[in-house]
Parts: sequence; structure tokens; C-alpha cells
Amino acid sequence: MSIWTRISDALSALSSGEGLSQVFEKLRTPPERSVGFTIAVIALGAKMAKADGQVTRDEVTAFREVFHIPSEAEANAARVFNMARQDVAGFEEYAERIARMFKDQPGTYCDLMEGLFHIALADGEYHPKEDDFLHRVAEIFGMDDARFKALRTRFVPDAEPDPYQVLGIAPEASPEDARAAWRALVRETHPDRMIARGVPEEAVKLAEKRLIAVNRAWEEINQTAA
Repeated sequence: MSIWTRISDALSALSSGEGLSQVFEKLRTPPERSVGFTIAVIALGAKMAKADGQVTRDEVTAFREVFHIPSEAEANAARVFNMARQDVAGFEEYAERIARMFKDQPGTYCDLMEGLFHIALADGEYHPKEDDFLHRVAEIFGMDDARFKALRTRFVPDAEPDPYQVLGIAPEASPEDARAAWRALVRETHPDRMIARGVPEEAVKLAEKRLIAVNRAWEEINQTAA
């Protein structure tokens, strides 16, 4: 059974009167957890796309880039998107449910946030309301400010990324601490670990930018320390 068929089943449950909490409760364990992840990114992404007042073609296309939606599954993906994008109201409830779903896999919050940043930057602009939206979601996920800034630094092209912010460490961190942070982020980005956290195979490419940025940051710090 494909992930999109399972998403359709989850949507049918919602349509038949099951509450959001009941549906998300069923999606807390593998393999259904990957369904929950996909619904989370599409639903929160749709709400965020509406946060700046419009949903652009680029932002819709960003979903396809992340999830490789097959033609036969487009209707199911569109249902998730259309259900969520009506307005921004309600995104906090989605985020809170998702936070509870992945509370035993906190690394998944970073994976989710990367998907949302990918969508936010799809139209080439990072709107202040999108920043407010993402910052609030990060707070609900229990993500500290340093981790949020590390994510934003990698995605928002308003300045040359600070390598220390990319690795989530202080500028005065020792070379040993920098190396440890780099190694931890590389391990966290391994596809097997991501799939174990509930990231569907279709969305593992979300981490490609992370790995490139993390390796570049470590190389810059290492060269400076040499």
C-alpha cells in the first residue's frame, strides 16, 4: 500500500467524523508515522503559504519537489492541501498534535521545519509573516532559538551563512566541540536514521541542503582553526 493510499485512508477517517486527535493518534507508530509526517508538512506548509496573503504556483510546486507526488495520487495530495490552506487559523493545533506525535523522535522536528523552509523560500522571498509562522511552530515543537536560527541561516539567503550558527554552536566553541557538532548533524542526516524517525523515503531529499551546508560550515571552521 503506497503512502498516498494510506493518506487517503486518513483523510477518509477525518471526513467520516473522526477527530483530528484520533487520526493523529493512529499515525504515531511506523509505518503510519510516515503518513503523519507527510500530512504534517503539507498541512502546515499550506497554512504557511497562506500566511503571507497568497498561495503561489511556486509554493505549490515545492510540494512536488519534496514528495514526488505520482499522478494517481494528486487528488489525495490536493485534498490535504485544500483542507489546510483555507486560512492560517488552526495551524497551532496542527503543530501541537504533531509535536505530541513525534515527542519520542525530536530529530523529526528539524526534518519537518526543513520542509517548511523549503516551501517558504519556493517563491524566492521570505516574508516576515512566514518567519513569524515558522518561529511559532518551532516554539511549539520545543526547538530553542539557536536551533531555529541555524535552520534559518541555511535557508534564508539574506547574508553569508555563519558556520557556527549552521552547526548550532557558539563562536567561541573549541575545534573539538565544533567537530562533535558536525559529526552529530551528519549522523542525524543519514537516510536510514531519517526513515526511522518517520520521514518517508519520498522526502529524504529534504536533508540534501542540510548535509551540504553542514559540511561546508565544518570545512570553514576547520580551515580557520588550522
